[in-house]
Amino acid sequence: MRVLVAEDERLLADAIAEWLRDGAHAVDLAHDGAAALERVTVNDYDVVVLDRDLPLVHGDDVCREIVRGGSAARILMLTAAAEVTDRVDGLGLGADDYLTKPFAFPELAARVQALGRRCRPAAPPTLHRAGITLDPARREVFRDGRYVPLARKEFAVLAELLRAEGAVVSAEQLLEKAWDEHADPFTGAVRLTVLKLRRKLADPPVVETVKGAGYRIP
Repeated sequence: MRVLVAEDERLLADAIAEWLRDGAHAVDLAHDGAAALERVTVNDYDVVVLDRDLPLVHGDDVCREIVRGGSAARILMLTAAAEVTDRVDGLGLGADDYLTKPFAFPELAARVQALGRRCRPAAPPTLHRAGITLDPARREVFRDGRYVPLARKEFAVLAELLRAEGAVVSAEQLLEKAWDEHADPFTGAVRLTVLKLRRKLADPPVVETVKGAGYRIP
């Protein structure tokens, strides 16, 4: 998934981003509300992890603008305020979920994963196609019963191809979902990752290149 973490405490923001990246998500960071709104305008996010007390533009106003703009992104609001009225107010602004600080990183990751599932058509917890089994929760991949160790980007690319259920996925779509905003679209990162993925999945080849269109697993 593509996730935006909007949090002004930089150490916390970095820790959240690293935890989510370990789950093969592409993560961008914003440290104030104005930057968060700019990134939401430019990029399509599945989930926004939004601190309520942001500088420049308050988190409440960021939440309102995301909802008003019709974005499909789901919002997980973070705050130190733990009163019931605070949670009710946050959800009333349009947030989809609410997590109070301090929190456990595994719980935050699980909530992000759950919100991300709401952005897509329902998919089975484990993905199967062409002899490949991918378990997003365990981050495990098997090919015809053989365990296949994959790097983060390889796992994320394979997951997107499996979710497409045989349809072609463009390099741009893969770049959008598996890399963050700092990725250079002209580096050939997608092509190199697909080459490595093919090598690890071994013969017979399963990831097909559709010239001028992208990739698919038929």
